[in-house]
Amino acid sequence: MSRSLLPKSLPGQLMLLVAILLFVAQAINFALLLNGRRQLRTAQFTIPAVNRVLDSVEALRLGQPIDDRRGIRQSNIGPLPAIPPHHHDAEALEKMLRKALNDNGYQPGIIATRIAPSRAGPRPPTAQKRPRLRRSINELRIAVELPERGWLNIRAPWPGNDNFIFWQLIFQTAIIYMVMLIPMFWIGRRIARPLGHLADAARYFDPSRPAAPVAERGPGDVRAVIAAFNQLSERVTAMLDEKDRMLGAIGHDLRTPLAALRVRIESVEDDGDRERMAAIIEEMNRTLEDILSLARLGRPSEAASDVDLAALVDAVVEDFRDLGADVSAEEAPRTRIRLRPSLMRRAIRNLIENAVKYGGGAEVRLIDDGARVNIEIADRGPGIPSDRMADVFDPFTRLESSRNRDTGGIGLGLALARAIVREAGGDIVLANRDGDGLIATIRLPRG
Repeated sequence: MSRSLLPKSLPGQLMLLVAILLFVAQAINFALLLNGRRQLRTAQFTIPAVNRVLDSVEALRLGQPIDDRRGIRQSNIGPLPAIPPHHHDAEALEKMLRKALNDNGYQPGIIATRIAPSRAGPRPPTAQKRPRLRRSINELRIAVELPERGWLNIRAPWPGNDNFIFWQLIFQTAIIYMVMLIPMFWIGRRIARPLGHLADAARYFDPSRPAAPVAERGPGDVRAVIAAFNQLSERVTAMLDEKDRMLGAIGHDLRTPLAALRVRIESVEDDGDRERMAAIIEEMNRTLEDILSLARLGRPSEAASDVDLAALVDAVVEDFRDLGADVSAEEAPRTRIRLRPSLMRRAIRNLIENAVKYGGGAEVRLIDDGARVNIEIADRGPGIPSDRMADVFDPFTRLESSRNRDTGGIGLGLALARAIVREAGGDIVLANRDGDGLIATIRLPRG
């Protein structure tokens, strides 16, 4: 069976398993039923017919009349067969009859059999005790060639076909399926419902929002899994709380000496040295902010709100223009979207900063296609090799390996930007421009 055709749900798989087992059981039952009917046919019809032929042959040998004590409809001896000799409808009976005659010292010639539909006439004594077989009685005609005597023609009862057994089995199987599968489906749904709640709780688990534990219902194994998940979610939330407290302490402990250093460098007389020291301290502050922001992104303190994305982009662009950077933006209509404004501002700022740093400037454009909002940030820099597009999003990864602070930071800008955008349900896509340059596109869902 193709894997795609198998049911995916637990109730569906349970029902399929039970249906297969019931089918196998019914097949075995049908085989046993056919074997029983074959034995019944042998006891009620085949053996009496063979005995009647033997009795008739023996009576002919002794010169006695052929009687009907065994319920045979008609027996006679004549020069011609009552049926065409080429008819062999009951070959198993013919073989049994020839063997019985040979064992008793008779050497018959041609033995022919023909089965004809008939409901008239008496039934064998063994069938009198089973009225239910009346509807399946046919007529068996036997023609045995006896050398120097002619043809012995005998008519005997014979069971009809077994078609009704198939319909009986189908009806029985349908009843069993209804009796078994409907309760099984109900039981499977009852078992699977707590698992569905558990899957939803795991799928939408958000450590930034407190959530009630999943109700422990269902069989013991299912309740054990749900209890383990509840304990795991509590441990994860406690670990993240501890991490936030640790990051807060680290940030406080590092900002304090940096602020003290910033005050002390004012006493440095050389202006060049003082500016370089101030730049290093500022770079350390930015690095610290990037690391702390990336670490805390899973549990942001800022709530999502409806924001005019076009106004937010314009504000970031104006900040760069105030610093003298070559950044331009196309006019865009008001675009309302729900997100965390401070975090999104930081993601846009990181991308524009990369464009300014590596391409000398940035061209910003906002496109709203109804289903999605795209923010394109293009530059005219060297671009990125196609085989390194995914690498630049890894934390602490820089394509420029000189570690010169004038050519980049420590490699957290793009990683932080993508983490922010993905937390908002979108993604960042990089593509080289025709000619020179790179286009970084922030794709955000409209809903």
